[in-house]
Amino acid sequence: MCGIVGWVAFDRNLGHEQSALRAMTATAALRGPDAEGLWFDQHCGFGHRRLAVIDLAGGVQPMLAEEDRQPTVALTYSGEVYNYRELRAELRALGHDFRTDSDTEVVLHAYLEWGDEFAERLNGMFAFGVWDGRRQRLLLVRDRMGVKPLYFHPTPDGVLFASEPKSILAHPDVSAEVDLDGLRELLALVKTPGHGVYRGVHEVRPGHVVVVDRDGTRTRRYWGLSARPHPDDLDTTVHTVRDLLEDIIRRQLIADVPLCTLLSGGLDSSAVTALAALGSREQGLGPVRSFAVDFVGQTEHFHPDAMRPEPDTPYVHEVAKHVGSQHADIVLNSGELTDSLYRTEVLVANDVPTGLGDLYTSLFLLFRAVREHSTVALSGESADEVFGGYRWFHDPTAINANGFPWLTALPDRPGSAQGLFAPELERALDLHGYRDAAYRQALTEVDHLPDESPAEHRMREISYLHLTRFLQTLLDRKDRMSMAHGLEVRVPYCDHRLVEYVYNTPWSMKAFDGREKSVLRAAVADLLPESVLRRQKSPYPSTQDPVYERTLRQSLTEVVADPQAPIAELINPPRVREMLAAPLEESGFGMSRRSVELLLGLNLWLRRYPVRLALT
Repeated sequence: MCGIVGWVAFDRNLGHEQSALRAMTATAALRGPDAEGLWFDQHCGFGHRRLAVIDLAGGVQPMLAEEDRQPTVALTYSGEVYNYRELRAELRALGHDFRTDSDTEVVLHAYLEWGDEFAERLNGMFAFGVWDGRRQRLLLVRDRMGVKPLYFHPTPDGVLFASEPKSILAHPDVSAEVDLDGLRELLALVKTPGHGVYRGVHEVRPGHVVVVDRDGTRTRRYWGLSARPHPDDLDTTVHTVRDLLEDIIRRQLIADVPLCTLLSGGLDSSAVTALAALGSREQGLGPVRSFAVDFVGQTEHFHPDAMRPEPDTPYVHEVAKHVGSQHADIVLNSGELTDSLYRTEVLVANDVPTGLGDLYTSLFLLFRAVREHSTVALSGESADEVFGGYRWFHDPTAINANGFPWLTALPDRPGSAQGLFAPELERALDLHGYRDAAYRQALTEVDHLPDESPAEHRMREISYLHLTRFLQTLLDRKDRMSMAHGLEVRVPYCDHRLVEYVYNTPWSMKAFDGREKSVLRAAVADLLPESVLRRQKSPYPSTQDPVYERTLRQSLTEVVADPQAPIAELINPPRVREMLAAPLEESGFGMSRRSVELLLGLNLWLRRYPVRLALT
């Protein structure tokens, strides 16, 4: 896992432009703390910051393929390919020689052998650039589910690309500008595939290849969610899911550095931890390590709500004992969660603000602590999107809403703080229209079977919306907060074989016992305590310490009182003061605490970057 950057310019000799690429590469230092590499051709320059995970000595990058001692193809690569051993054996049988044991070299030779079709053969999470000097063109490739980020910025004579926008913004020819569409993207709680927030910056869409040559920039999809008949009965489906999970975890345990799991005590992470413990024992690796986040006073302050009916910690400890993991709780306090230094580091890692304050800061601090012991962690992220775990998957009102179901169901959604922004800005943003257009566009992409019942038809749409418009935000949060500490987080539930199989499993089967994630629960029932199997879905925890909310309120009060605050021209001060004067949970603004988080985040962003808003 690494940070990558690159610059292709067909009208320049980039051998004379090394300082710009060095500056871009320097911004990726946290993603790759172990080594730096730069490579230049006449019209291409690659930068790389390495986090060494497999073949610590041999996987140096950028990596080159040569003919007659001249480089012909160069690769700058981030990620892990989990089937690299099988691919290497296949390529060796086809006559390829390997100098290292790294998956990076396998990816390079896969391109040499299979050309543009090579991405379809890779199983993993990855983002990389391939410069083919023979054809004078660049390929940018991103994994199927978008686990690893990849951004690009077209230029008049080529392109800039990087793992994160900050690297592109470090180029002297690029300015950090955000227009109305960019601001809408920040506030809508809907991830538009390909949108990079900053003007001129785009994401490579998951499952896509971007080709850049002298004729311009073209995009090709090599994978996507498609509808296929499901041939298996329920028992076969449950056993197939179990077999897939065992194979996925076995592959993702491969690392030449310390590895652990992230454990919340819910079904998803507990299943990953149990399977990792099983695989670790089978491979003679000893007990698996596990880590959980908790908050000072969480037990005393906890009060159940519709999203979080009970605290995690008792379940965490029960699972750790049950599977025999070497466990540690990372306990955070409100002083850390509100510390201005940490909140700034979170913003810089994320490149843009969010309204999810402590959900980002706590993850950032959790990963910092985990990195002291492990370089790789396995996460339960995405099981809810794959198996149908959120409560609104089972809420008829949300299912039948004419819009994204989570916008109907979430009681506390960022960006919904209507009335807190200046009236003219709210009219210009038209977030309702933006979300509606995004929703209708997403539905046009959904592939259906001709004989689907209306209920199955709609639930396929609900699954597609979550896998392509909701999950991307969570994967990006996970990547940014972990890579800020040089921690690689693997996501077993994003294996495309599992996603394809479960996506095409009928909803009636996915919810066969009337609960969320029925198939997953049945597939791992023999591995987990009964209490965890019965437990109701509870999302990533949020602190309930009253000190945290009082600190947020005081911070925003000070911002509103400062006429020089960067956010001053964007907000409606009387409405913000009205919100702050009421108990946050009862403020009537639909967002309460998250509204405060959002406004504080925007203010910090405008002060720290500095970004220029181009809203007219």
